[in-house]
Amino acid sequence: MSMPRPSGQRGFTLIEMVIVIVITGVIAVALALFLRPALDTYLSSRSRAALADDADTALRRLLRDVRSAVPNSVRIPNDQCLELVPTIAGGRLRMGPDLSFDSNAGCSPSSTCAAGLDTSQPSSTLDVLTPFTTLPSVGDFLVLGNQNANDVYSGANRAALTGISTPAATQGKHRLSIASTQFPPGFDSGRFSVVAASEKAVFYVCNGGSLWRLSNYGFNAAYPSSCPAVAGAKRVASGLSSCSFVYDPNPGASPQFGYVWVQLKLTRSGEDSTVTGGAHVVNAP
Repeated sequence: MSMPRPSGQRGFTLIEMVIVIVITGVIAVALALFLRPALDTYLSSRSRAALADDADTALRRLLRDVRSAVPNSVRIPNDQCLELVPTIAGGRLRMGPDLSFDSNAGCSPSSTCAAGLDTSQPSSTLDVLTPFTTLPSVGDFLVLGNQNANDVYSGANRAALTGISTPAATQGKHRLSIASTQFPPGFDSGRFSVVAASEKAVFYVCNGGSLWRLSNYGFNAAYPSSCPAVAGAKRVASGLSSCSFVYDPNPGASPQFGYVWVQLKLTRSGEDSTVTGGAHVVNAP
């Protein structure tokens, strides 16, 4: 039996305290039994969503470079790495003299004479007939054609830009000055690509549980026999538990397109996400 409280005093009786302790215990057990699984499910769903987003972002970053690669520049020494030469711009060159506006036949490029490509001799000035969406910088590389896979790496069809100007309206949209280069014959479409001097060739490498993007190491003429070290590379994705690269230079009847297929599996906190995707590579210069 509880004792009556003295007049003017407040507090809890022992029975009231026991009742509060019991109710608190019941609530704690209920929270543990019902709310904890729901919370764990929510946290797992959020972790899986973040993991899937990281994997998808890495795949999109890689395939964007594949789609913009110089034709025929994809090289895969094994299924753990992939090399290519991404581009930042491109267009069409003038492929001959301007018979309507040149000051005279056989004139040298000037304010009154267009600069067309002539593969029978070295070129140092070329007129671009299409506007650039991204204006190249001095030091970037002009790549013409690349019908043979290793030409861009060896430098047979690659020249450094030494100047960019605006010619007369009849001559084109841009005039490029390049290091004197005699480009390979047998190319008549006029299409060219521009490669950033800050990146040059790029390697994607699966190494040490991460996907790496290695750039600005130059151009290696020899086809790579193994994946490179990743010192100085940028991490594209972490938590990589497996990956695979496959390249088919001619997956169908037309030799104009190759196909790169990529699979990435990311694992984190007991959850994993696998993404698979591919992109066509334009192999017709």
